[in-house]
Amino acid sequence: MKYKTLIIEKKEYVYLKRILNLSGYSEDIEIQKSLHRLNEEIKTAQVLDDEQMPEDIIRFNSKITVESESGWKKTIQIVTPNKRSAAESKISILTPMGAALFGYSEGDEVEWDFPGGKQKLKLKKVEKDLEQRDFEVSI
Repeated sequence: MKYKTLIIEKKEYVYLKRILNLSGYSEDIEIQKSLHRLNEEIKTAQVLDDEQMPEDIIRFNSKITVESESGWKKTIQIVTPNKRSAAESKISILTPMGAALFGYSEGDEVEWDFPGGKQKLKLKKVEKDLEQRDFEVSI
């Protein structure tokens, strides 16, 4: 892990805590496990102001190129639940993949329990999206 801990921007942290509290009632066991692990990981996260955030941290609206140890490679964007779109490769923070990657940085490797089993992912590229500047804390 490049920065030794997850790094999360303050407004995004507040939003994430609120949404994790509300989503704890998911009926999907795999989603519950992923959200519980994310909730545990953010307890030790470094929380920074927007202007202090490193450019290569995965945040809301970040575009990430991910490669798995099994050989697949995808470019996805992590978004708030209301902006998810499979057709546009926009995944919700409330999915196992979204929860697994949030707060990590380019070059990190993440091992996570997905519905298909444990996988190790390499974060090849993180791109900041212009929408990050307009992130609102609301549910």
